[in-house]
Amino acid sequence: MSDTHSLDALIQALRRLPGVGIKSAQRMAFHLLQRDRPAAQALARALTEATENIQHCKLCNTFTQAEVCANCLDARRDHTQLCVVETPADQAAMDRTGAYQGLYFVLMGKLSPLDGIGPHELGLDKLFARACDGIVREVILATNFTAEGEATAHVIAEGLRAKGLQPTRLARGVPVGSELEYVDLGTIAHALVDRR
Repeated sequence: MSDTHSLDALIQALRRLPGVGIKSAQRMAFHLLQRDRPAAQALARALTEATENIQHCKLCNTFTQAEVCANCLDARRDHTQLCVVETPADQAAMDRTGAYQGLYFVLMGKLSPLDGIGPHELGLDKLFARACDGIVREVILATNFTAEGEATAHVIAEGLRAKGLQPTRLARGVPVGSELEYVDLGTIAHALVDRR
């Protein structure tokens, strides 16, 4: 066994993070071991605790320590609205706006046939059951405006329509504070189509 086995294992573990290459992983590992071992130990404890205690909410699929998350249990939220997002980060972004007070369903991804992610892997059956619970009146599709996000929104919309629900989609448009001459043509075209 190599005398650097633990270091190599740490570097390889850090490389699994999105956007982290070999040099960044090495820099992080060396920093933690050389300059901040208490932070390394705190990180290890936090990761262990999170992997042991965090689960998916049985209603909305987001991360939570309880069986049902605080959002789903909040009586002040509008239980007739259900916003479908790709990730917990997207859910947090929607909540930070303060403009949406309904409930969520977090897909934990998007359709990507090349990566082997289809409707079953996203748990669309669970989403459709939640949307058809007799309480939800509006399903807002808030997937990202990427090719995969658009395909995901289309498949979900078709599935909801087949169940008698008419979903809505986030509008696309010109960002606040921008000048038209600097906005890409696709965004301008969508803003024109989605005008109100």
